Amino acid sequence: MAKWFKKRYLVLALMASVAAGLVLSGCSVGYYSQAIGGHLKLMHARQPIAELLASDSTDPELKQKLQTLIDARQFAIDTLGLPENKSYSTYAATGRDAVTWNVVAVPEFAMQARTWCFPVAGCVSYRGYFDKSNAESYAASLAEEGFDVTVGGASAYSTLGWFDDPVLDTMLRGGDVRYVSTLFHELAHQVLYIKDDSSFNEAFATFVEQEGFRIWLRSREEGNRIEAYEASLQRSEDFSELLKATRDELVALYQLTDLDEATRRERKEQVFADMQTRYAALKASWNEYPGYDRWFSRDLNNAHLLGVSTYRRLVPAFAAMFEEAGNDLPAFYALATEISKLPYEERQQRLAEYGKASVNN
Repeated sequence: MAKWFKKRYLVLALMASVAAGLVLSGCSVGYYSQAIGGHLKLMHARQPIAELLASDSTDPELKQKLQTLIDARQFAIDTLGLPENKSYSTYAATGRDAVTWNVVAVPEFAMQARTWCFPVAGCVSYRGYFDKSNAESYAASLAEEGFDVTVGGASAYSTLGWFDDPVLDTMLRGGDVRYVSTLFHELAHQVLYIKDDSSFNEAFATFVEQEGFRIWLRSREEGNRIEAYEASLQRSEDFSELLKATRDELVALYQLTDLDEATRRERKEQVFADMQTRYAALKASWNEYPGYDRWFSRDLNNAHLLGVSTYRRLVPAFAAMFEEAGNDLPAFYALATEISKLPYEERQQRLAEYGKASVNN
């Protein structure tokens, strides 16, 4: 018990210092109170996975998934060169649909997401809440200001190695492709994370996730599953290209200066309607695979569109970087870290060059 109180004190002390800095920068105490409370509740709910695996009372399906994750975590350390620490050695049941809900806000006639800046994480294009109603309330206030808004649930979140993050029940829904990939993704954030560049951070972690899962399948002599995995990645790429094309159309529309608001709004609605039509054709080419239907069932607006764009756009650049590093993960991490230290504009130029190299190959 003493150890828990000590740990809680350290968490509170660090969170309080972060909150104090954010108060000075104009951020609300209430927002950080819910973040501190939500995080501490998760930390308090943790159970050692080793104990759950040893217990006869643990649900067999949960036990199987946790064993797979423990195996994947050790594989990530031994083979993928990801951090060895106590992250994801415990389990927390939330009983919720998502662990956090993220608010994204974008002006009605622009394609640049609003950002929120924090001392540790830097500036990011979303604001997260542990309580869905709080997220929806904040989103509603932004909508009243004229923003396009969306609220999306997240199945996992990372404290970037500051705390021993648990495996969450929200992470374990679906098959091992989902939860093992999520594990690799979150551990990758502990390898490399830079302030104020969500696109870089998410693309780096997404590439490590994807390459790591391929290596994981081969190590388990499940190479026969790689074809299906690559097909799922191709659907993801097709989806991303559809979003990019729509985003480009909207950027071109918003740059027109001779349109009144009513006409601009009407044309915007038509762009989103056209995207729905193109999605139907894309889905037909996937033999009616329904995996993205839920995304398209939501209100389509600028925020919903940008809410997923940062995760995939730069992944091909990191693939080219990996090839330059001789397909060696430690060398790749070192190269990516070197590039991350460049000034923003120079870093973007290097990533653009890697992106072109990926296309040419």
